Amino acid sequence: MPSKRHVLLLAMAAMLASCTALKVVTHQVNDDPVKAPAGTYRLDPHHWSITFDVDHFGYSRFVARFDKAEAVLDAVPSSPEKSRVEATIKAASIDTNNPDLDAMLRGPDMFDAGTYPDIRFVSRSTRRTGAKTGEMTGDLTIRGRTHPVTLAVTFNGAAPDPLTGEDTIGFSATGAFDRSQWGLSSWWPAVGNDVRMRIEAEFVKPAG
Repeated sequence: MPSKRHVLLLAMAAMLASCTALKVVTHQVNDDPVKAPAGTYRLDPHHWSITFDVDHFGYSRFVARFDKAEAVLDAVPSSPEKSRVEATIKAASIDTNNPDLDAMLRGPDMFDAGTYPDIRFVSRSTRRTGAKTGEMTGDLTIRGRTHPVTLAVTFNGAAPDPLTGEDTIGFSATGAFDRSQWGLSSWWPAVGNDVRMRIEAEFVKPAG
C-alpha cells in the first residue's frame, strides 16, 4: 500500500500536470507587435529554421538548410526602427540530406567553411510596412564579403511560453540575393545564382 506521503506527491504531480496541460491548450499570443515586451532576446535553440533554395537545371528549386545558428534580438517594439538583430550561421552546418553534396558545399568551391566558418547578418535599418509586417535591411557576410540584403519580416506573436514562463516572440522572414556577389558562382548555370531564403524564428528573453 502506498503511504499517505506518496499519495500526496502523486496528487500534487497530477495537479501540476493538469495545470500545465491547461496552459498549453488555452495558450494565445498577442499579435500586436507594439505590445510585445521590449528587451534583449536570444534565438530559441530548439525552434528555428533557416532554409534556402536555388534553381537546379531548371527542373526544380533545390532546398537546403543550416543546422547551427545563434542570434540576438534587441527588441524596441514601440520604435521598431531601433530594433536590431545580429545572427551567426555556422557554414559547416549546411544540410542538403546528401552527405557528398554537403562536403562539396563546405569546401573551397562554395562556402569554404574551413577558412570562413561563420556567415553573419547584422541589421542596419528596420521599418514597418503594415500592422504586422516590416522590412529589415542588414549586412550579410559570406566568405569574407559583405553586401546588403533586405528581409521581408512578419511578426507572428508574443507571449510568455506556457511551459517555461519566459517571454517569447516569433517571426517569419523571407529574402533573396544573387550568390555571385559573394563569390559563390560555382556550378553556374547548372545551379542558379538567385537564392531565396526563408527564416522561421522564436526568440526568448530569459526570466529575471
